[in-house]
Amino acid sequence: GAELREVPGMCGAVDGGIVPGLWGYEAGQSGVGDIFGWFTKYGVPPEYHQAARNAGLGIHEYLTELASQQAIGEHGLIALDWHSGNRSVLVDHELSGIVVGQTLATRPEDTYRALLEATAFGTRTIVDAFRDAGVPVREFIVAGGLLKNKLLMQIYADATGLQLSTIGSEQGPALGSAIHAAVAAGQYADIREAATAMGAEPGEVYTPIPDNVAAYDGLFQEYKTLHDYFGRGSNDVMHRLKAIQRKAAGTVVPTSGSQAETAVEVSA
Repeated sequence: GAELREVPGMCGAVDGGIVPGLWGYEAGQSGVGDIFGWFTKYGVPPEYHQAARNAGLGIHEYLTELASQQAIGEHGLIALDWHSGNRSVLVDHELSGIVVGQTLATRPEDTYRALLEATAFGTRTIVDAFRDAGVPVREFIVAGGLLKNKLLMQIYADATGLQLSTIGSEQGPALGSAIHAAVAAGQYADIREAATAMGAEPGEVYTPIPDNVAAYDGLFQEYKTLHDYFGRGSNDVMHRLKAIQRKAAGTVVPTSGSQAETAVEVSA
């Protein structure tokens, strides 16, 4: 952003921290891929794992294949992606995950898709916080392992309403370091020139699908209702449960040290 703005739940802002002459903002989620990994480890029955092996697929790929066959909202679920607390925008590690709408007919692929969608809604919450604070978000670029999941990438595009690009390099952080190093070594005049010369074309581009955007807008309103109800003091049951848990265990329950961040590029 060209100007410094106060953004709720922002983890930091550095003048020139990303591109000289602009403020770089940091915000993120404390669990994304970790949540999917937790669910496949503890929430998926053995027969699904066996079916995935029989199909020559990993469990994530198998569940994604099943989930991709669903219409938006077909599973009847809404989840909060707080299994490792909430970093942005609530900044509260005592919050916890929740899934609403489960019945005896709920299947693992239903919950898996609901969790994918929950992390997308968490990302949209961050994007909206920047926009509401006067920092427009115009572009969404994804790096890391999760870009391999095409369903997840389309969900993120549809849930945020933003065109999404995946980076062309498999080593995004290393490439970024090399770009900055090349500028520091005098090979290029500035970051933009170095990025133009060294950066890769987008790997894939995902465009929001209007019907999907409308469907996710409706689900996002339900997410926001739960987000504010459990996260902004209307019902502190998550904090009370943590206190009960600590008392029962007779010790402090450690929080996960693992973080998975979703980054957005912002410009004013």
